[in-house]
Amino acid sequence: MTKLSEMLTETTGFLKEKGIGQVDFGLILGSGLGELADEIENAIAIPFSEVPHFAVSAVVGHAGKLVYGTLSGKKVLALQGRFHYYEGHSMQTVTYPVRMMAAIGAHSIIVTNAAGGVNESFTPGNLMLITDHINFTGDNPLIGENDDDMGPRFPDMSHAYTPSYAEAVRKVAKEQNVPLQEGVYMGFSGPTYETPAEIRMARTMGADAVGMSTVSEVIVAAHSGLNVLGISCITNLAAGMQSTLNHAEVVETTERVKGQFKELVKASLAAL
Repeated sequence: MTKLSEMLTETTGFLKEKGIGQVDFGLILGSGLGELADEIENAIAIPFSEVPHFAVSAVVGHAGKLVYGTLSGKKVLALQGRFHYYEGHSMQTVTYPVRMMAAIGAHSIIVTNAAGGVNESFTPGNLMLITDHINFTGDNPLIGENDDDMGPRFPDMSHAYTPSYAEAVRKVAKEQNVPLQEGVYMGFSGPTYETPAEIRMARTMGADAVGMSTVSEVIVAAHSGLNVLGISCITNLAAGMQSTLNHAEVVETTERVKGQFKELVKASLAAL
């Protein structure tokens, strides 16, 4: 048994003692989007600080709690907030919650984030279905010894974002009359916002949005055999496309569109 598997056994044992049972979907709720967890029925909430081997999220807009219960008829385990590489955590720490979700029996995860729009047709407040990603963080959470019981040494990333889930969300968005953009998310390490030159590079490389999360989580999800749905909230236009960038704008935009976002995720959950 590897050290990681021992850690996961301890974490999942603790969560089960707290009343967390069957999990269908893991939810990772990004900046300003954590309120969706408040709608989980028969909820059990546990601060990250109490969960063995969890780090603590220290970013504004990230509540730092695990919430378990029922949402849209599915058993979900939601992270209100996430851990970021730029906070000084290792990639293994950042992705540990995804490992936990796989270990506790989830078959799928939904990842959300706040992102900067690179595609010139996007406007702040748009929701973007993530169809693929570019890992530009300079790191990979699978570097190091591989535990074959958790996943293959060389995982295929061809369909990291589950195509059938994407199709279901397209149908839901059409039914709800929600304008849904689609595109490639490019993950940077942060914590600085990108420079205008880096955004021109990202656009040339095929990115539609940029951010500081998600990519490492999806890599581990693919390694673990989980289905993945990813949705970005385009909170601002990227560097060089508007005069300045700041986190307050990120939180303000997610606050403005959170109702639409929550309804899309809930209806998508019901459809999956």
